[in-house]
Amino acid sequence: MMSYIFSLLMMIPLCFYSSYWLIQFLFFMLTFMFMINFSFNSLFMNISYFFGSDLLSYMLILLSFWICSLMILASEKIFKLKNFSELFLFVILILLLSLYLAFSSMNLFLFYLFFEMSLIPTLILIIGWGYQPERLEAGVYLMFYTLLVSLPMMISIFYCYEKLNSLDFFFLKGSFNIMVYLSMNLAFFVKMPMYFVHLWLPKAHVEAPVSGSMILAGIMLKLGGYGMMRVMSLFLSIGMQVNLIFIVISLVGGFYISLVCLRQSDIKSLIAYSSVAHMGMVMAGILTLNIWGFWGALVMMLAHGLCSSGLFCLANIVYERTHSRSLYLNKGLLNILPSLSLWWFLFSSSNMAAPPSLNLLGEIMLINSLVSYSMYLMGVLALVSFFSAAYSLFLYSYSQHGKFSVSSNVMFIGVLREYLLLLFHWLPLNLLILKSEYLTLWI
Repeated sequence: MMSYIFSLLMMIPLCFYSSYWLIQFLFFMLTFMFMINFSFNSLFMNISYFFGSDLLSYMLILLSFWICSLMILASEKIFKLKNFSELFLFVILILLLSLYLAFSSMNLFLFYLFFEMSLIPTLILIIGWGYQPERLEAGVYLMFYTLLVSLPMMISIFYCYEKLNSLDFFFLKGSFNIMVYLSMNLAFFVKMPMYFVHLWLPKAHVEAPVSGSMILAGIMLKLGGYGMMRVMSLFLSIGMQVNLIFIVISLVGGFYISLVCLRQSDIKSLIAYSSVAHMGMVMAGILTLNIWGFWGALVMMLAHGLCSSGLFCLANIVYERTHSRSLYLNKGLLNILPSLSLWWFLFSSSNMAAPPSLNLLGEIMLINSLVSYSMYLMGVLALVSFFSAAYSLFLYSYSQHGKFSVSSNVMFIGVLREYLLLLFHWLPLNLLILKSEYLTLWI
C-alpha cells in the first residue's frame, strides 16, 4: 500500500514541470498497476502500518484511480485555455491521495481524518474552475453541510475509543446508544446524501466543472456508503430499532426526487438529482444490515460511480458545443451530433438499470435485501424503479428528439478523446457484470 502512496507523492513535482498528457498517462499506468493487486476475498491484504485493503476498499480505490484518470481526460479545455492546468493537476493528485488514504485506512480515526481532508481539494475544484459566480455559494453549502455533522462524528469516535480501547475496524464490536448512532452516522447520511440533507448536492454539481461533477458523483458520495458499512458493526442492536425510519426516509425521498427529476430543465441538475435517488437505495440496503444489502450496496456504488460520471461527461460535451445546459435549448441533438446520440442512449439505459449494466445487478440485490427486510417496502421500491426509468427516458428523448435550436451553432462533432472518455466509462460498467461473483460474494 505504501508504494502507491509514495508513487503519488513523487508525482507532485511532475504536475508543475511536465506535460499534461504525461501526468494522465502516469495516472492510467498506476491504475493498471493497482489492478494487478486484485483482492480475491474479503480478507485484508497489502497491510502496512495503518493501511490495508479488503475487497470493499480495493474496489473503491480502483474506482478512485479510474475516475481521477478520466477527469484529466475530460478536462482538456483547462489545458487548452491555459487555465492554471498545473495547479489543476496538483489538486486532482491531492484529491486522489486523500481518497486513497481514506479508503485504505484500517483505523476509524484515520478514516475520519482523510474523509474530511478530501473536502478541501473538491472545494478548490468547484470554486477555482466552476462556471458561474454562484459557485461560491455552492462551495459554502458543501462545506457547511459537511462540517456541521463532522464535529459530532469526531466526538463519537473518541467516545468509542474510550469504550473499546481500539479504533481498528477489526475490533469495532459493541452496542452503543441512539446518540452515538446519530452523531456517528449523520456525517455519512449527509455525504450519501440522504433525502432532507441532500440540498448541497445539486447545487455543487451544477456549479462544478466537469471534473468536479465526476469526482463528486463518482467517489465522494461513496465515502458515505463505505463509512456506514464499516461502522454498522457498532450499532447492530440499536440499528434493529431505528434503521427502519432512515430506510423509509431514503426510499420515499428517492421517489420524491424521481418526481423532481421529471420537472428539471437543466441537464446537470437532472443527473445530480438522479444520484440522490440511486444513493437512497444504497443507503437503505446498507441499513437493512443483511448480506444482500451489503453486496448490492457495493455493486450499486460502483455502477452509479461509472454511470453518473459518464452522464456528466456527456452533459459537458454538449455544453462545450452549445454553451447551454438547458433541455429546452439542447433539443434535437440527434440531428447535429448523431454519433453522440448512441452514447446518450447507452448511458441513459444504464441509468435506468437495463441489462447488461451493473446497475441492474445492484438494483436486483438491493430489492432482494429490502423486500426480505420488510414486505411493505415493495410499493415504494416499485415506484422508485419505475420513475428512474421515466426520468432516464425523459432525459434521452427530450435532448435527442425535436427541432434543434437555430442559435446552437455546433460547428464540429465529437473528437477521439471524447469517445475514448465515454468508452472508458461504459466498458467497465457493462463488462464487470460478467465477473460479478467477485463483487457479490465478498463477505
